[in-house]
Amino acid sequence: MAERVVRLPDVGEGIAEAELVEWHVKVGDVVREDAVLGAVMTDKATVEIPSPADGRVIWLAGSVGDILAIGSDFVRLEVDGKSAQATEAATPPSSAASALAQKPDVAASASRMAASEPPNMLKSQPPAAPAHHAGDRPLAAPAVRLRAREAGSDLRQIRGTGPAGRITHDDLDAHLARGRTGTTAAPYPTQAAVTDIKIVGLRRKIAEKMSVASSRIPHITYVEEVDVTALEDLRAKLNGQKQPGKPKLTMLPFLMRAMVRAIAEQQHLNAHFDDEAGIVHQHAGVHIGIATQTPAGLVVPVVHHAEARDLWSCAAEVARLAEAARNGSATRDELTGSTITITSLGALGGLATTPIINHPEVAIVGVNRIAIRPHWNGAAFVPRQMMNLSSSFDHRVIDGFDAAQFVQRIKTQLETPAMIFIDA
Repeated sequence: MAERVVRLPDVGEGIAEAELVEWHVKVGDVVREDAVLGAVMTDKATVEIPSPADGRVIWLAGSVGDILAIGSDFVRLEVDGKSAQATEAATPPSSAASALAQKPDVAASASRMAASEPPNMLKSQPPAAPAHHAGDRPLAAPAVRLRAREAGSDLRQIRGTGPAGRITHDDLDAHLARGRTGTTAAPYPTQAAVTDIKIVGLRRKIAEKMSVASSRIPHITYVEEVDVTALEDLRAKLNGQKQPGKPKLTMLPFLMRAMVRAIAEQQHLNAHFDDEAGIVHQHAGVHIGIATQTPAGLVVPVVHHAEARDLWSCAAEVARLAEAARNGSATRDELTGSTITITSLGALGGLATTPIINHPEVAIVGVNRIAIRPHWNGAAFVPRQMMNLSSSFDHRVIDGFDAAQFVQRIKTQLETPAMIFIDA
């Protein structure tokens, strides 16, 4: 028996030392040629160090986290004399080991040089070793492992044709080729079709408008939690007692009336910003856009003069406009002229959103779904119906304080819904 020293190879780029990040073996382990002994990390890459020969580990250089000098002893192996002599001649230069680990584009030729394999070696190899079992670590050079990881291939599913069942670059190439031609079994069928869909019509208009809003407006989004338990109780009672011909009340009419009252105190949020002229057009009339999903895409029909409408008038107009938008009968006037917008995904509304402002407006109010959550009342946690408002503002003309104040005014009215019906 003889001792074989495996030194930390030169990993290139002028690196003088490397950090030991992982051992794959321990003293006493019997290893086979090309089995990974450990891994080191430099500021360039993580490199796996393979065994140059079959043998038994008799010494390891330090613990994970230690800094090792390039060229220092890494592992010492006990090998038989014949193996030591043979592997001594086959050990690649340290620079080749570095290239093998870090440059997959030249890995195939480097692998053959490192293992002294002539290009026609496969012709004289014994039959391929069986595929590895799920718990086995397959034998493969670091470059082969890297290529397999990048290709998303499991080396345990590849039969190795190298010594002791080692997986070579040729084995990996053959495996990948079978995958491309569909001859290897897969748990689900692969799909390769690509469908090109030209963005036209309404979808193109939506894309253009969103691009303008996103590129021109620096958004600030403010999220607030609102206790709507009392409002939901009131809404249920009003719907239960509504007269024939009256519309069903959703959350939106209450929110619209709360917004009208809040805007009365902060009229600069009910505006358009002409950023090219540097002018803010502040509107007296409150024209609320209602973002509506239709089969053709997102449109925003407008409830004009919401300040002059009561709860039921708001509800009736929202229902009428939503139906017109969905069936394509909404007129140009019904789809333009909004001064502030509401966006809601209903039951799919999520916990919070980041709404994009409907350019050239300066504010948008987002409604998230209602959910029962524990709420601290000062003495105990009680179940309450809670809803988040996610609202965005044009930070060029709306300060964060004004945005928060606006949302807090809406919150106060929704949590005490009687205020919605009281004229100040």
